[in-house]
Amino acid sequence: MDPTAKDEMQPSLPPGSSCPGSEWPEQERAEQLARGAALKWASGIFYRPEQLARLGQYRSREVQRTCSLEARIKSVVQSYLEGVKTGVWQLAQALEAVQGAREALGQARGLLRGMANAAQTLEPLREQVVQHKQLQALSQLLPRLRAVPAAVVHTQTLIDAHRLLEAYVGLRELEQLQEETWASLGGLELPVFEGLGPLAEALGQAVEAAVGAAGQLAREDPALLVAAVRVAEVEAGRTTPLEQAPRDWRQRCLRALEEGLQRVHFGTPLLPGPGALAGWLEALRVALPAELATAEALIAPCCPPHYKVVQLWAHTLHSSLRRCLQQLLEGPELGAADAFTLLHWALHVYLGPEMMGSLELGPEADVSQLEPLLTLENIEQLEATFVSKVRANVVQWLRKALDGEVAEWGREREPDTDPSGFYHSPMPAIVLQILEENIRVTILVSQSLQRRVHGMALSELGVFLRSFNDALIRFSRDHLRGEAVVPHYVSYLLAALNHQSALSSSVSVLQPEGVVSGALAPVEAALDELQKRICRLVLEALLLELQPLFETLPSRPWLSSPELLSNVCERTAHFCRNFWRVRNPTFQVLLAEAERTVVLLYLGALMQGRLVCRGPDERNQAAERMQQDATQLRDLFLDLGLEENVHCAPVLLTLRKLLNLRDPTMLGLEVASLRQQFPDVSEEHISALLDLRGDVSREQRLAALSSLQDGPQPSPRAGRRALFSLVPAPTPSPSCLFSGSCA
Repeated sequence: MDPTAKDEMQPSLPPGSSCPGSEWPEQERAEQLARGAALKWASGIFYRPEQLARLGQYRSREVQRTCSLEARIKSVVQSYLEGVKTGVWQLAQALEAVQGAREALGQARGLLRGMANAAQTLEPLREQVVQHKQLQALSQLLPRLRAVPAAVVHTQTLIDAHRLLEAYVGLRELEQLQEETWASLGGLELPVFEGLGPLAEALGQAVEAAVGAAGQLAREDPALLVAAVRVAEVEAGRTTPLEQAPRDWRQRCLRALEEGLQRVHFGTPLLPGPGALAGWLEALRVALPAELATAEALIAPCCPPHYKVVQLWAHTLHSSLRRCLQQLLEGPELGAADAFTLLHWALHVYLGPEMMGSLELGPEADVSQLEPLLTLENIEQLEATFVSKVRANVVQWLRKALDGEVAEWGREREPDTDPSGFYHSPMPAIVLQILEENIRVTILVSQSLQRRVHGMALSELGVFLRSFNDALIRFSRDHLRGEAVVPHYVSYLLAALNHQSALSSSVSVLQPEGVVSGALAPVEAALDELQKRICRLVLEALLLELQPLFETLPSRPWLSSPELLSNVCERTAHFCRNFWRVRNPTFQVLLAEAERTVVLLYLGALMQGRLVCRGPDERNQAAERMQQDATQLRDLFLDLGLEENVHCAPVLLTLRKLLNLRDPTMLGLEVASLRQQFPDVSEEHISALLDLRGDVSREQRLAALSSLQDGPQPSPRAGRRALFSLVPAPTPSPSCLFSGSCA
């Protein structure tokens, strides 16, 4: 491009304007600031008159500076304008290049449209070429394709003959031919290969069936088992084409191993019925370790190590057994024997040295880390079932034992005795044996079950004792009312005391180790109550025997003759003649209560006021008679076997002193002494005794009675028994005579 044209393309400025001042507000502001600064400078320079002479110099200097600035500004503007001209020229050149490219693209688009039309005309030719290639490949494969149906039949024959490796080789050859044909024909599927899918499935089922019978084949035909496993492993290692779904024969083999094992031991849909559970568990105890030993010795060598056959066997057996037990527990409630057998077997036998904990089994057979056969809920359910069933049986057994004992009370002969002569019955031993055996056997299962059964046994023993107590009350009521007179009423009560003693002395056998010692306290309290009840019934019978004899005591015939008390002693000795058949210490307790009953009757007779002494002679006779009576009672009960230190008859000797005192003014001392020995003596008792003397004035009576309050308080004495508090005054009430230690 020539300079003239170049200059023509460059923009020109309007004349008279060096810069676009009016369009730039900043420039106007700068000019104003410059003018103001110049004025300020000029006013400062030319403020003095003498400086006006130098005005020309300042003017010429400013002119030069202004010209220099204008020249610099023109240079800058000229440089800017040249850059703008160059940019405009480059834009014009780019526009020309874009227009040329647009024209070239249009021409290329036309050429492409022409080539597409030509390609459409060549499409039939291309199809013909493809068909030609397929026909050529098909003609080459035709001999092999003709043999496919026969090969499929032959492979099926091999499968039926359990020649699994050869069948797998034939199947793979057919599948390779199918893949080659598919690739050669461009993905075209031929009908001749339609039988390969069912053939492969038949081979897979044959492999699965062979592996499922691994236990039997390992003994009879291990080669077939090995062949089936090899087929599955080769198939697992093969790369499957994209168009073919993978055949996971290895997983099918592992599932077949599990299902075959489950089918052998847990294949029956029927669970063991009532009473058959023990036999079923015993069969499993023998079969499961044998199955694991077979797996380790025969099946594991036929399978790859990663199959972990022994571990698979152990886990499959464990999970199947656990599932079977869960189904069993969801069914009808088990009996006591079955519940106990299952608890003992699952908690102790299964993991014990006889089964899964056997030292002959390797570490792969360890199932201790798996879920337990029985969950905590299962154990709770079985324990509750066992306790409930055992409770029902215990109630029935104890009822039979009690009914049998009660039935013997009405016999015409005395109770049976043991070789030592004591009344004896097998009932206490039967009761304790029933309870003790049920408690003792539960330790074979767990301490939890033992605590449950122990609590149940003590509860039912308490119920039994209450029933025994009620039966005795009915027995006594019917006898005393005459509804069922028993010839040997007292003897059977004494036998019941021996039963109570036997239970008390042996109840500790029901206390297993690890149970708190206070668990037997309610039973021991019930036994004590039963002993008191029997003693009370015996003493009521004694009371009926002796009460008529004490109606004439004291009296004047009593003062002169020992016959009245001799009759009492004779009747008492006859009543107590069989007390020796009661075992100690109950024998001593019963004799002591009998002796106190006689003494209480004696004291009660004294308090009735039937006799008032007329003078010193009668008082002396009464005192001597009381001394002789005390001696006679002491001798009687000593002969019967009562220990002397528990006798109550010495109270008569103390009363003798009160009666024989010659000076009535000294009665206060005797009364205080009596109070010291018998703190339960009351004013009514003292007054009745003073009435018996017949010589005590009102003042002397008041002085004697005041000594009860003014005298020293009686000292407490351990083991002191109530006596006077059981003797009502002045009118006796027989029903309260036995509210002491027998109450």
